[in-house]
Amino acid sequence: MQITLDNGIALEYDEFGTPESPAILLIMGLGTQMTAWSEPFCQLLVERGFRVIRFDNRDVGLSHKCDGQRAPTTFDYLRNKFFGRRLPVPYTLSDMAADAAGLLRALEITQAHIVGASMGGMIGQILSAQQPDKVLSFTSIMSSSGNPRLPSADRQVMRHLYSRPKGSQELQFKHSIETYRLIESPKYLSTDEELQRKVQASIDRAYYPQGFARQMAAIIADGSRVKRLQQITAPTLVIHGTADRLVPMAAGKDTAKHIPGAWLELIDGMGHDLPEPLWAPLANLIGDHAVNAVSQ
Repeated sequence: MQITLDNGIALEYDEFGTPESPAILLIMGLGTQMTAWSEPFCQLLVERGFRVIRFDNRDVGLSHKCDGQRAPTTFDYLRNKFFGRRLPVPYTLSDMAADAAGLLRALEITQAHIVGASMGGMIGQILSAQQPDKVLSFTSIMSSSGNPRLPSADRQVMRHLYSRPKGSQELQFKHSIETYRLIESPKYLSTDEELQRKVQASIDRAYYPQGFARQMAAIIADGSRVKRLQQITAPTLVIHGTADRLVPMAAGKDTAKHIPGAWLELIDGMGHDLPEPLWAPLANLIGDHAVNAVSQ
């Protein structure tokens, strides 16, 4: 399903459960479609009594594409890094948080439990800080505060991400397989067949690699969210894997440190993905947190 927001951005979304149930809004990460929140995972939350909404962020999947809007150049990034020049971006993470809030408004949902993974966690942080009246609880998964003092991602992972191919879907398929292998949970490895099936399904649904650079620019331009995290009043759960090579475990700890009253849950052997063996434990953590948040 697709809905056009007040700002003219069309978002693709779907939902599970009954409209009368408390809503959980799932926000996915960089360059990743809403289908990364698998249907079985969503159904686990429905079984806990929730109405679950997932959606494609702008510039990915079947949502609005920002065609013709230029991502920053290497020169722009260098000026930003060494001279503190403002990074020119087509849109910001705050714009993406406004998209999420707009989706809730369009669906006539006044309050929801917000769950964000990776970049989705950053979007959820901003939404929770800027529009606290909409947030019943917040769960941040494998995300970061943007604190510049935090350790960087694994160098091999970053080199690979920045070498994204501009050619055929075949090259994109190979690159995506390699990406998953670099960042997936070492304790819960996918088989080659499972991984190939997942990547091919994503490409078949929507092939749009151009949005990755613009979303990455939005992350970098947002900088540190430490002060904004201190403004979050919603009960917050921070989940992070101990084996995350893209967003190191220290980032999860720092996120929890700066959100008042946040509860940190570290998962042994989890990387930067949502492997099937962890669907039930994650759904239980999110569900328990949401229930406890409204009963306090």
